[in-house]
Amino acid sequence: MWIALLVLAAMPEWIPARWNSADPKSLELIAQTPINCILLEQPNWTLSKAAAARNITALGVVHPGAAALDQARQAVSAGAAGVVLDGDFEPAAAGHIRDVLSDSKIPVVELSARYRMPLDAALPVIGTNQGVWPGIQTEPDNSVKAAPSGAAWIYTNTGFLRFARAASKSLIWVGVTPPEKNTWRVERYLQAVADAAMSGARWVVALDPDFEKRLLEGDAAARKDWTRIGQMLRFYEDHKDWRDLPPHGLLALVQDVPTGALLSGGILDMIAVKHTPVRPVPVRRLKPGVMGPTKMAVDVDPEALNTEQKDVLKSFTRAGGMLLSGPPGWKFPSLKESQITLSDEDTKTLDNIWKEVNAMTGRRNLGARLFNVSSMLSNLLSAPDGKGVILHLVNYSDYPVEGITAQVLGQFKHARLYTPEGEVKELETYPVDEGEGTGVDIDKLAVSGIVKLD
Repeated sequence: MWIALLVLAAMPEWIPARWNSADPKSLELIAQTPINCILLEQPNWTLSKAAAARNITALGVVHPGAAALDQARQAVSAGAAGVVLDGDFEPAAAGHIRDVLSDSKIPVVELSARYRMPLDAALPVIGTNQGVWPGIQTEPDNSVKAAPSGAAWIYTNTGFLRFARAASKSLIWVGVTPPEKNTWRVERYLQAVADAAMSGARWVVALDPDFEKRLLEGDAAARKDWTRIGQMLRFYEDHKDWRDLPPHGLLALVQDVPTGALLSGGILDMIAVKHTPVRPVPVRRLKPGVMGPTKMAVDVDPEALNTEQKDVLKSFTRAGGMLLSGPPGWKFPSLKESQITLSDEDTKTLDNIWKEVNAMTGRRNLGARLFNVSSMLSNLLSAPDGKGVILHLVNYSDYPVEGITAQVLGQFKHARLYTPEGEVKELETYPVDEGEGTGVDIDKLAVSGIVKLD
């Protein structure tokens, strides 16, 4: 029993990957990385005991169906330390499996549809198998799709993850897999790791079949790329203490699930692509004191607020805050339960709100401004001591970016750049915004980096 309790306590520390091999020798590849948890489909459940001998937690993957509970029991009998419910299980079915296994303290992780994520549940880990494949996608004519902001359209899960992190105390797994019938440069895998990690979540590592085959066969190029993925994972685990830091900035977005908070490419992503720090405020969390130092706020759907929540925003404006609300009578486009992105028509519907947000924020520095970063996204967090900030940077192109400038509100004397390559570089700081801000320049960034200013 005590072993089962230890497993439950360790769940937030699991670094997961889908592993499609039953060969115990393949675990040597896992041992070369920080990955300590593997998700095994039924044909590979026999690997569970060998994994346990290497202190690697094996979880048996179970898909929706009438036999799901029996399969979950079989996975545990085969040596799996827990179960992953991967797919769109009906809540009652998933709950029944969880209840039955909980009697034996067997952990269960659900990789559900986004709209079924139990954001309010007191669980160590929640997750979804729905997501976009991070990166900059090209059109059939090799052109790059443009976002409403005018910048290159970056496919990212960061918007919905930042909302989910604000709405839930659980660690979040993103179980998106590489799109089929394609092979991918290693940079896309690195971007997938960083895309989740900069929002405090974890991507469940998954390889395309060609990469997987070459890796297991010992191909030198595949082994080199695998080492780089491990290096990226290790980078964010080395700085995991920054995972739960609060957002930093002066702009808040009041939103909830019915108004697209779990969508990719929604309003939160539209703001983020302009590198304006924005703090998601779930409607359910809209209570006195929650606005903090916020100077500006966007309320996507005023009609969704109750009297108490409306009073919170009234108090905010009376104290000098600037509030942008959806137009009278305006309704967020109706969403299908399984929908994870906005359609082109929905995006056009949101265009007016986006233009109003853009006009309100203008060229103001609401926490940070970045330059020469059209292929990048950022996330600004408050440092643990409250006297500094942490700036996450992720580059979604397949090539390094040079000549990056960041201007952060506040007077900071020291700045360091941390990168997955192991380099820690001191950055020169200089005053900007008439002395109210601090600027730093970054010569070059491959895929990701973190700047700490204090």
